[in-house]
Amino acid sequence: MSTSSSVEKSAVNGIRTFLGLAGVVALIVGILILVWPGRTAIVVTAIIAIYAIVGGLAYLGLGIFTKSMGGWARVGHIVLGIIFVIAGILAFTELAQTTAWLAVFLGILVGIMWIVEGVVSLTALGGARSKAWTVFFAILSIVAGIVLLFSPLWGALVLWWLLGISLVVLGIVQIVRAFSFSAKDL
Repeated sequence: MSTSSSVEKSAVNGIRTFLGLAGVVALIVGILILVWPGRTAIVVTAIIAIYAIVGGLAYLGLGIFTKSMGGWARVGHIVLGIIFVIAGILAFTELAQTTAWLAVFLGILVGIMWIVEGVVSLTALGGARSKAWTVFFAILSIVAGIVLLFSPLWGALVLWWLLGISLVVLGIVQIVRAFSFSAKDL
């Protein structure tokens, strides 16, 4: 067996392993979202809270121990670190309420983004090849954004379910890709 053939086989096996593991993780997370949407959302919120605390501690460490930064940069890092740590701790004190707040926040954020995306599509109408599809997309985006703004929690729930369904489908596809991936795909 030649060296290039060995390297190629190793690369294919590595890619197949990555695709398979990524597919399994996506499938499991998607199933968890669909079976236990509330509990899974709480776990995601807890992960974000942990990230905030760890990130806050990192900022605090940078602000306290880094001597190469100026005074205001150090103070800024310390203040940011304190805010992150407090936010993470507060999130853990009422995890279910934080999860609901995060869902409403994301629903509002996506609603605003969809409205802006629709308006931007309308402003680019002059250069669009398919004006009818651009107008259709813009109107759909604006209406969906407005619906999300008026019912952000319901919208976030629908988006959460769509995410779960997407992860299940994409996970299965990724697992199939892992089994069918070959050197020809490189």
